[in-house]
Amino acid sequence: MAVALRLKRIGRRNRPYFRICVMDERTRRDGRTIEEIGHYNPLAKAEDPQFQVDEERARYWLSVGAQASETVAALLKRRSIVIPNARAQRRRRRAAKRAGRSQ
Repeated sequence: MAVALRLKRIGRRNRPYFRICVMDERTRRDGRTIEEIGHYNPLAKAEDPQFQVDEERARYWLSVGAQASETVAALLKRRSIVIPNARAQRRRRRAAKRAGRSQ
């Protein structure tokens, strides 16, 4: 089973609010989750926390091979949580581009 860290929308219309969930990558956006590890409120006021995550659980899931979505990866990067293999993936993409140009 491929596991992903991604957002699950729970806010009402025009008031988005998201939970950061661990779920099978084939599951629907608002489908069944394995674990909820945090939340993200893009419309939060300055005094309210916009983003909260259980860093220990996020690191655990990333260490066992879960892939973070682009948005979740950007949010985790704010908290200085390193996404494993991100550099390796960038290197591979750059190498593939260079190889494509040279041919």
